[in-house]
Amino acid sequence: MNRREAIQRVALLIGGTFSAPTLLAMENWDNTKNASGRAINLSDQQKLIIAEVAEMIIPKTSTPGAKDAGVPEFIVMMLRDCYKTPEQTIFSEGIQDLEKKGFLESDAAKRVELLTQIESDAARQIAAASKVLPYWRLMKELTMLGYFTSEQGIRSSFDYTPIPGKLEMIQLKPNQKSFAY
Repeated sequence: MNRREAIQRVALLIGGTFSAPTLLAMENWDNTKNASGRAINLSDQQKLIIAEVAEMIIPKTSTPGAKDAGVPEFIVMMLRDCYKTPEQTIFSEGIQDLEKKGFLESDAAKRVELLTQIESDAARQIAAASKVLPYWRLMKELTMLGYFTSEQGIRSSFDYTPIPGKLEMIQLKPNQKSFAY
């Protein structure tokens, strides 16, 4: 099984909670790979913003955070190789907005305030049946997708059993991780 198949299966396992553009991006990955005219251009500072936002979504605790799992690089790769121009534009505009608001220079409380406002705005956009997926939704989806399809994300979130034994129902103990085969 390759990473793309794993991502599609994870999407199904979590109830298909990914947006249509994300599922379409995974489905059409081979067709859009190396497609001309579909290159998102992000500065180094914008890539740092992506890394910091991803780390705020999945912070490092006793388990690896988004940065440890390579999520920022995954997000850039997915945007560049899989998404079409409208999604790339929306994402780029969202990052530029955070850049203009001084996200990297802000303290932790201000960063949380900025992201809370962006999430609130995104919820209103979705409720208003906007045809374009908001930046925040893409950011959260790609962060989760990158993390839970990375080795660090899988190993820190599930008890990984490479060769399962017999199928049997078990009762999980308190704080015991779920199983992934």
